[in-house]
Amino acid sequence: MDDTQQKNRGIRRAALVGTAFAALAAIGFSTKAIFVKLAYQEPVDAVTLLTLRMVFSLPVFLVTGLFSRNPARPLEKQDWWTILALGLVGYYASSLLDFLGLRYISAGLERLILFLYPTMVMLMSAVLSRRTLRRREILALLLSYAGIALVFMQNLHLEGKGLVLGATLVFVSTLTYSVYLVGAGRAIARIGATRFTSFASIVSCFAVMAQFAVSHPLHLPPLSLRVYELGLAMAIFSTAIPFFLLSAGIRMIGSRKTALIGSLGPVTTLYLAYVFLGESFATRRY
Repeated sequence: MDDTQQKNRGIRRAALVGTAFAALAAIGFSTKAIFVKLAYQEPVDAVTLLTLRMVFSLPVFLVTGLFSRNPARPLEKQDWWTILALGLVGYYASSLLDFLGLRYISAGLERLILFLYPTMVMLMSAVLSRRTLRRREILALLLSYAGIALVFMQNLHLEGKGLVLGATLVFVSTLTYSVYLVGAGRAIARIGATRFTSFASIVSCFAVMAQFAVSHPLHLPPLSLRVYELGLAMAIFSTAIPFFLLSAGIRMIGSRKTALIGSLGPVTTLYLAYVFLGESFATRRY
């Protein structure tokens, strides 16, 4: 086998592994809405629940951040500003808005709205690269937004209370997450997947804890054991593991392809919502 064949084989293997990582990340992130809706069955607010998620996740990010240091490639000032900005936009703002939105809409509808992020990433990437969208891409965009609008209008007709607010919060969450994905694709190539994910996540963790300290008493309110268990499960299966898988996927196959593979998310969430929350696959009252 010559060098060219070996190189092509290595590229194909990396693409396959990157695709698998992106798919597993999408499935992991899909479980977040289920954990949140289950936790909301107990007396807990969005900021407290998000704080639990980040507090349990923080040790993982601190350890990986410590061991991801590269003396041969120290971070520059621009790198730190990038990490700070994307950590606040992608992990902090996006997560908080999503948690708040889930107060008002179902896990299924939340995931359908989040499903728009591949189209947002495609649009942002096209603008940044000054590339004209192809006809089939425009058609895909129109179909995606028309489908979401149809589902939204059907449920608005059934029950409008809180639906508009919840859907708006999740939509803005989707927008901020898309900004993160586009920015992360460029940052990871320069900083490294593990190092970037760790430091951006640490920024988000401290931002959430700062908000909790400002808006709540400096101690956790009395919470049931179930809420702590769900917060820990969310930290492991919906936060730490998917974040690293996502970054590895972006490094191997790029932001655009990773976002498209994220289309697995809505299907996974709908099925999990049916199994664990009793949500119907059909249009229902939210």
